[in-house]
Amino acid sequence: MASSRKSPKNSSVPARVAAVVKRHLQRGDRLVAGLSGGIDSIVLLDLLHRMSRRTGFALAAVHVNHQINPAAGKWAAFCRAFCKARGIPLTIKKVEVKRGNSLEAAARAARYGVFAGIKCEAIVLAHNQDDQVETLLLQLLRGAGVKGASAMPEFKPVDSGAGIKQSGAQSRTRKRAVTGMPPILRPLLEVPRSDIEAYARSRKLKWVDDDSNTDIAFDRNFLRHRVLPMIAERYPAYRRTLARASRHFAEAAELIESRAATDAGDLSPTLDLACLRGLSVSRVRNLLRHFLQRHGVAMPPVKRLEEFARQLMSAGTGARCELRLGTCALRCHGGRLHVVAGATTQAVSQAIGEWRGEKQLALPAFGGVLRMTPSRGKGISLKKIAGRRISVRARGGGERLRLDPKRPSRTLKNLWQEMDTPVWLRKQAPLLFAGDALVYVAGLGVDAAFSAAPGEASVFPDWRPQAV
Repeated sequence: MASSRKSPKNSSVPARVAAVVKRHLQRGDRLVAGLSGGIDSIVLLDLLHRMSRRTGFALAAVHVNHQINPAAGKWAAFCRAFCKARGIPLTIKKVEVKRGNSLEAAARAARYGVFAGIKCEAIVLAHNQDDQVETLLLQLLRGAGVKGASAMPEFKPVDSGAGIKQSGAQSRTRKRAVTGMPPILRPLLEVPRSDIEAYARSRKLKWVDDDSNTDIAFDRNFLRHRVLPMIAERYPAYRRTLARASRHFAEAAELIESRAATDAGDLSPTLDLACLRGLSVSRVRNLLRHFLQRHGVAMPPVKRLEEFARQLMSAGTGARCELRLGTCALRCHGGRLHVVAGATTQAVSQAIGEWRGEKQLALPAFGGVLRMTPSRGKGISLKKIAGRRISVRARGGGERLRLDPKRPSRTLKNLWQEMDTPVWLRKQAPLLFAGDALVYVAGLGVDAAFSAAPGEASVFPDWRPQAV
């Protein structure tokens, strides 16, 4: 534990934090502060606790135990004691951090996974001005664009996914409905670490020290302990100037996003390739980035995005281009660009299941769920399939379906072509068989030989493919 009893150099920290909270929140809102036990989060929680008494917002805290440091258990105990002494409700969550290229990134992902499950008007984090500067430099050193260089926002509200900014309660409601992640508020973002330390001394606060913060094997620590002290010798005001540069980048990013939303033309789930006509290469790339962000898809490497943009521009609205993106893919059909999710990026091979009367049949190999809703006179006749083994199969080729009892059966290929169904959806459509007889094809319908008569007991199949 660390503590100090020196007098403060600066008493403006409470006023600055109060101004930020007042700017973005309202009386009665529920705030949940991220509490690591370090000096920044301890100061933030102390400030919020004092404010809550007179401003009327509900306050709680959450501590995420990453189980990485041997002292993690002691940190959790310290946070529990700190909150108990002040009557602040505390939730402690243990997480498993997936090891990979970046331990810091993996820990952050686990932490934000916890935040996403919290019901509140805002998650309040203790990032300060020094953190902002470090983040900006790290992003620039990684070759980030304007959006990456804008670093962390003071308030991250709802992202409507279409470049439209919202505010207030409406913004928070949509965020909760669309993504489950509450807005993020950072009241200390314009406060330098030195002022936070001065406040902690003035309040005689105690905190915990993470020994990994001095390990220069981590990029952020290398900047903090080796690079920035040298910059400070020549440019003592670098924190303010780089934080200001970050705000400029954020403003530019907002303008670029607005330009992309205008170029997109509409808010449909697909992108009209006609929008690309007359655009420069840079605007096409910007539009594609906007489209991917709207669908929550991770950005591909710059060269891959540039090549895909070139292909789309040269092929026009009749493009048959494809860009694989991990578990998703960008594909063209009918003059529009689609984001194809999960298993639908490839054909199903020998994916066979069986239906035994469940109301919902999960079919991960096909990338969706088949709902089988009890009904009458609608869908598949229960009498006509009674006693038969009902199996779910992938398309093998040559299957025929008779949708109209007054017309002959037709091949699935012919029916799909007539309906202009994208090729990837054809490959992923589950087929329902009674014995060896084809009963139902997702996206097409029920064979006339198995259709329920009016008033007859039946089950209605409803195929729900995975959404992006």
